[in-house]
Amino acid sequence: MKTRLIPLLRRNTGFALLMVMSLIAVGLIVLAATMQRTSTVANLNARSNQYLVNNNAAEAALEKVFARMAYDFTAFGPGGVANNLSLYRTNIPNENGFWNNFEFSDAQGNLNQVYIQALSNYSGAMPSQYAGKSTISAPYFTNVYRLVANARNTSGAVNTVGTAQMDVLLALVPLSTYAIFYNGLLEFSTAATMTINGRVHANANIYLGSGQTVRFNNTVTTAGAIGYPRNNGQGPWTGNTASNVEFNGSPNYRTNTQSVTLPINMTNTYALIEQPPAGESPTSQEGQERLYNKAQVVLLVSNTVVQLRLQESVSEQVPGADPSPVILTYTNTSPQSLATNLPFLSLTNRFKDQRENKEIVTTQIDVAKYGQWIATNTTVQSKFPAVAGLYPTVLYVADNRTVTSGKLTGVRLANGSELPKNNNLGWSVATPNPLYVWNNYNVSKDGITRTATTNTTATVPAALMSDALTILSGNWNDTTSYTDSDTGPTPSSAITINAALLTGIVPSTGSGSSQFSGGVHNLPRLLENWTTSRKVWLNTSIINLFNSRKATGQFITPGTGSYYVAPKREFSYDLNFLDPNKQPPGMPCAMIPIRFNWATPPPNTVTYNATP
Repeated sequence: MKTRLIPLLRRNTGFALLMVMSLIAVGLIVLAATMQRTSTVANLNARSNQYLVNNNAAEAALEKVFARMAYDFTAFGPGGVANNLSLYRTNIPNENGFWNNFEFSDAQGNLNQVYIQALSNYSGAMPSQYAGKSTISAPYFTNVYRLVANARNTSGAVNTVGTAQMDVLLALVPLSTYAIFYNGLLEFSTAATMTINGRVHANANIYLGSGQTVRFNNTVTTAGAIGYPRNNGQGPWTGNTASNVEFNGSPNYRTNTQSVTLPINMTNTYALIEQPPAGESPTSQEGQERLYNKAQVVLLVSNTVVQLRLQESVSEQVPGADPSPVILTYTNTSPQSLATNLPFLSLTNRFKDQRENKEIVTTQIDVAKYGQWIATNTTVQSKFPAVAGLYPTVLYVADNRTVTSGKLTGVRLANGSELPKNNNLGWSVATPNPLYVWNNYNVSKDGITRTATTNTTATVPAALMSDALTILSGNWNDTTSYTDSDTGPTPSSAITINAALLTGIVPSTGSGSSQFSGGVHNLPRLLENWTTSRKVWLNTSIINLFNSRKATGQFITPGTGSYYVAPKREFSYDLNFLDPNKQPPGMPCAMIPIRFNWATPPPNTVTYNATP
């Protein structure tokens, strides 16, 4: 039997051809799909890359605006930003031809602009890089702004829109959030044992060196360096161990940091306590920072006239810009007249300041009587009705009487155990004169009195801001101050002062014992024979921004021939000042611009809620 092979071969050949064609078809399909996928991926990559480029361009626009805002804020304060919003909106990148390829908008259809708008006020803790610091709401301006930019590369192959959104916090950090803040050289040289539980900063060098332990339990920062040179005729010291210095903060200390600035010329910070010159607007940058304009009550004393000015913040401006202040003028300044019209005021007190070697012609404020007068006087209450939530929280006093050589005008606060109630908002006093505080101050509230303790629950926020500050005990005697030429009277007991201190110093002029400023522990001056068995309790924040211009007597180391014998100093940082709601009224604020929140919103959106 014969077998026919050819038909079978033909059938197999046809099947193979069909298989090859099928595989080719499948391969073409796979190839087409691969090419499509590759093209899609390439397009997606191109789109993604272009999107990232556009996002970066939008971010660059916001960074340019932020840089200008930060400069204006640190140089001119919140008003410097609020007055320049229209300028920021058109401040898009244009430094070179590269930016010609981009079209910017403010997410609202306006080309070549960036969106910027005041958003809200904020008080509270600052971001983690500023641990332990808080900001307060801007008193006359919004302090949180929203910036939004959209950007599109007009020469790109893919039409995408990049976006960026930044919320900027113009942080106002009260100087009282520092335990110690110096605008210049900060000297702990020869200090007694000290423990500082708050942050410490100096815009210049910090000098350490003492036979006693100086302990820092929080971060120490300086725009200069930390050294241990010869000072007050002692030293030099070398290193932390030999000078008994402990740094326990985290980080412990940082040198060569950025200076902390105020919205005022840092080389003329004395302007804070000076009266404004004629013609200066209260709403000018410097005018807004003057304590004269921050005060609701201004008391001016001249040789023949006492003038009282009542002013209140109107339309979110400083009180000094009040268009309708109440001005009370008294030409009869006899004790009888003042007892009737201004029962808290005395102009006849005199005493000897042995450090200045001058008689102090005194404007004396009885704090208890002032608080009663503020709360009951009909003229005052018509200007500051408590039912409307208006309270005069800052008193500015200037004694401008002309005196002969050997005399000096000063302001003294007496009977200040309890400060004006002011709905617990606190009370501050500012003066361009030397300021004297007689006996306990701010130790009572709501029937509770606490002295000789670091417990400040019976206090209200308070600050004493002056050319110089001197503490007088309850045993001080004006009459014997003239004859006690060496060490003054002996205090009968301890004294407690609860207030932030912002005051001047007489700076060191060399390393000798007769050239010393006295150091930070002698910033609050003393005049009496305290001896180490008597204590001065001071719950405070110590701030030095300027040199004294009126009380310029040089510090003398306590001892024979000096004007005082040192007490045991119980100085503590008042932790209340870490709370933004417990800041002393009128306290100057350092300015720190912060990128607060960041987001990438949908295009053409300015209301995107970003998570902090």
